Amino acid sequence: QVQLVESGGGLVQAGGSLKLSCAASGTVGSIAAVGWHRQAPGKQREEVAGITSTGRTVYADSVKGRFTISRDNAKNTVYLQMNSLKPQDTAVYYCNAELYNSARNYWGQGTQVTVSS
Repeated sequence: QVQLVESGGGLVQAGGSLKLSCAASGTVGSIAAVGWHRQAPGKQREEVAGITSTGRTVYADSVKGRFTISRDNAKNTVYLQMNSLKPQDTAVYYCNAELYNSARNYWGQGTQVTVSS
């Protein structure tokens, strides 16, 4: 079992920055990759960034150059640094953990990010 807790969301003006955290607990050694996803009202959930256990990162085109995903293994935490935020980045942001050799994945409860124009 893996538990994920997101934090760091809030209200920010366009052009501002926020840093989200995803703290993992439980069988963290079984985690192969962690991704940040977001869901805006009326839209499908989309993955915006991901990082594997080997440190490989991927980004959605919409956030490349503005968002940076990183991790602190000692703290079992994955971060999403979001710069140059736009109103269209407004969404609930969730982190997701994929496990080795398993179809199971885990979700956090989400954190709201609101970017005002």
